[in-house]
Amino acid sequence: MTETKMGQVQLKIMQLLWKVKRATARELTEELNQSEPIAHSTVQTLLRQLEAKGSVGHEQDGRTFYFFPLVQEEKVKKSAARELLQNVFAGSVGGLVAYLLEHEKVSADELAEIRKLINEKRRK
Repeated sequence: MTETKMGQVQLKIMQLLWKVKRATARELTEELNQSEPIAHSTVQTLLRQLEAKGSVGHEQDGRTFYFFPLVQEEKVKKSAARELLQNVFAGSVGGLVAYLLEHEKVSADELAEIRKLINEKRRK
């Protein structure tokens, strides 16, 4: 089974790979540096860790390694959400949703989407 638990920067790397499908460590470093500084050696280390977990694979073209995701974004989101729900909110979906609604900015469009999801869930 693929390990989907990952740190914050590993998750950022995965999000980039899900978006671009395939990239070099240098390309990932450059993209990550647009939001906050990170050393290229750190990105390389994190990629090796992700590869060891089975989350990332690579292909070699000459001396260049191209990395690509092996785990689906939905699987990682599900695992992270379940972990947050269990570890922080003792399994209470209502507690998690209430916390988010009270403490985070929620747009009118997001509230409409939440209402729609609640209504769909009620009908089932």
